[in-house]
Amino acid sequence: MRGVFLIIIIILSTLFSACSSEKNTFTNRMFHNTTSRYNALWYAQNNIKELEALIEREHKEDYTQVLPIFFPIDSAIIEQNAELLADVRDFSSKAIEWHRISKWVDDAYFLLGMSDYYEANFDESSNTFRYLNVNSRKKRIRHRSLIQLMRQFTDLRKFDDAAFVIDYLSKESGISKENRFILYKNLAYYYDLRGEINGKIGALDRALALTKDKKEKSRINFILAQLYQREGLDALAYSYYNEALKGNPPYERSFFALLFAQQVAELNKSKDLKRVRTYYDDLYKDSKNKDLRDVILYEKALFELKQEDIDAAENLLIRAAKEESRNPVQKGYIYQRLAEISFDIKRDFRATKYYLDSALSYIRPNDAIYPEINEKKGNFDNYVLHYETISRNDSLIRLSQMSEEEQELIAEMFIRQEEDRLLKEAEAKSKERSSSIFDNLLAFGGRGTGESFYFDNAVAMQRGSIDFYRNWGTRPLEDDWRRNVQGFGGSSRADTPSATDETSEPSEQEPESIIGQLPDKESLLAQIPRSEEAITRLKQGLESSYFELGKLLFFDFKEFQMSIDYLESLITTYPNSNKKAEAYYILFLANQEINGNAELFAQRLNREFPDSPFTFSVNNPDAIKGNQAFLASSQLYKEAYEQYYAGQYLEARTTIRQTLENYPLTKNTDRLLLLDIMVSGKIDDKERYRSRLENYIQTTEEEPLEKLARNMLLALTGEVEENESDLTEEKSLDEAGSEIAEEDGEALEEVDDLPYRENPNQTHIFVIALDPEKARESKNLLADLESFHLQNFPNARLRTGNMNLNREEVIFIVSPFSNAEKALDYRNKFMGNFNSQSLEKEDKEKSFLISIENFQELNRRKNLNEYRQFYKRVYQ
Repeated sequence: MRGVFLIIIIILSTLFSACSSEKNTFTNRMFHNTTSRYNALWYAQNNIKELEALIEREHKEDYTQVLPIFFPIDSAIIEQNAELLADVRDFSSKAIEWHRISKWVDDAYFLLGMSDYYEANFDESSNTFRYLNVNSRKKRIRHRSLIQLMRQFTDLRKFDDAAFVIDYLSKESGISKENRFILYKNLAYYYDLRGEINGKIGALDRALALTKDKKEKSRINFILAQLYQREGLDALAYSYYNEALKGNPPYERSFFALLFAQQVAELNKSKDLKRVRTYYDDLYKDSKNKDLRDVILYEKALFELKQEDIDAAENLLIRAAKEESRNPVQKGYIYQRLAEISFDIKRDFRATKYYLDSALSYIRPNDAIYPEINEKKGNFDNYVLHYETISRNDSLIRLSQMSEEEQELIAEMFIRQEEDRLLKEAEAKSKERSSSIFDNLLAFGGRGTGESFYFDNAVAMQRGSIDFYRNWGTRPLEDDWRRNVQGFGGSSRADTPSATDETSEPSEQEPESIIGQLPDKESLLAQIPRSEEAITRLKQGLESSYFELGKLLFFDFKEFQMSIDYLESLITTYPNSNKKAEAYYILFLANQEINGNAELFAQRLNREFPDSPFTFSVNNPDAIKGNQAFLASSQLYKEAYEQYYAGQYLEARTTIRQTLENYPLTKNTDRLLLLDIMVSGKIDDKERYRSRLENYIQTTEEEPLEKLARNMLLALTGEVEENESDLTEEKSLDEAGSEIAEEDGEALEEVDDLPYRENPNQTHIFVIALDPEKARESKNLLADLESFHLQNFPNARLRTGNMNLNREEVIFIVSPFSNAEKALDYRNKFMGNFNSQSLEKEDKEKSFLISIENFQELNRRKNLNEYRQFYKRVYQ
């Protein structure tokens, strides 16, 4: 018994001594290796796998685009699962600190690096992976760390650094099969972001040969098939699509593999159109494809487009838009295609605008096609705005010139037309129901669909509502409706609250009230302008829209004849328009494009506007334009201003005129013209000086210069006291000259350095930038923004999101705004009305606007201070 007790003591002593993390004995190493691997390290590895599985599960594959090599990392998922990564960090740290002599220490360091990588702490993760490359004795860990470092460099678009790692690994020996598979996937990712298709295909082929995972094989085969299909290698694409069907892939991938395989093999080349259409119809009828019917109709529409059957394709796309969808982005593609048909084929700009609106309601800012659609949409928004302004204002002005009897007759006719439209809509809805003869017979017996029952008959309901509305108009709902004592002039209970007032609103199941759809005659007549002031406002809007539409059609849509039509309407209807000179200039250019009488408008410019910059441009077609012209004209402007200030008025005029002739239509043109008017005030008669000032005030679009010109005119007309006149003018000239010269100096220094471009008509984004710590504390900011939008912009379909711009800044994004003006309106309301405990006043003041194109550049350069310089100059 005593011997057994002694043995137990020896065993316990051995075990306790093995717990030491300092003694490098066999027993110690065995204990720490086992404990480290199957405790702390096991939990840390499982957490990383769990996070990666979540990223994969939350990602929605878009099979109409080439699938991504790696599932995109969503920062929202990382934030939601911060505890997982915190545990990874905790367990890995314990594996290192408690088991220092374990052979799994390097694995623990690698998991720490992965935790930093997923949390976008790229400097820390990079240091960890570099440390392992230098210090780890395990090739497996060294190589894996280098591969992950390469992935990180590729994520950050640091392609030179990634290429260096690739070159280093290409000289390494003994890379395990598992690591080689990961390496080639990363290599494919590197080539993908660089746009090198051949390199991407080659890397994926090598990766495919290095894995036995059926799930991985299926997805890589599908990506390769997509790439070969886009390269026109249909035979290879067909083979890879068939390979993608192996390994029990998800049903959706199987569906697309079969569909695309049929396309590359037969459908796109078949002359048996009936068989192809039957194929799509059979797919549509298959109950297993219920959630994919929008895709089937979309693909069939593309097929019909290739057959140039535009009407069939459009009808199919409209049907597809009404189907339910697994993938919301698919709806975006459907509406995008409808927009293309409306624009490219039908030239229906209004329909294009509304289809693009619908597309953007489904497409996210990080989707590949988002920038393209956003960029197009701004022009169509402007077109519809001005087109509808012309239609509305022109109609109202014509109505205002009619007698009251004629106005009432037209209002009644309009209401009748609306009634007919609503009846037709109700009839179309009723046709969607079953019209089976058995249903019609059964309805009389109370069994069937009940089509003949009044409250199930949409046409009868609509007609009854219209008849009631004609007879009684808009009447309040009353509980006691059986009354014949309440005459026309009797008192109404409408002003007397009752217990049932709160429940008088119709339920969601009730049909939409006809009163909510039909306008009443009084409201229609109230829209007709009655005063000269109201009519003048409508005419001003009409004049502006004629000009803007003509300009837009020429420069953005290249519709030269349509542009000519609108601009000729402008100068015919409004011969004294302050936009007449620019309209002549665009008409000159448009007639050049269609071989029309351009010389006519050149003559008009020279006769009516000899000092206009547009006249200078017409007379000097070989003048330098663009950035070089801006830089040169800026220098000459400063020279002319110095001559003016020194009293050398004739020399200043010569410099100004030569500058306008050599560099017409730059950002300095308005400044040069005002300086020329200032010279005129010194050496010409007062009447010419006054006339030029008045004309300048009407035509300039730069508010500070217009304000200065107004002050000069006030001084000339005597509204400023005479003894203050010279002082006011001199002070204004001095301040304006100094300010403009200073701005030009900044522009000269910055214009070549900053990559950003001013584009007020492009879609814009509103941005709030915070440091990472403050961003982590601002957990309620996105929710507060959503509430703010709900209250102030309920119909704007604004979206919010956040992302890491760089190590120092996290940005919160609100989008989209169709142009800079709408974005500025949003920022003004944001500054005045938005309140959140997550945001301090100085953070609000640092918020800014940025166009889509400039945002892409900012995301590449990661330099927020650089963009702020541009923002301050352009937007503030």
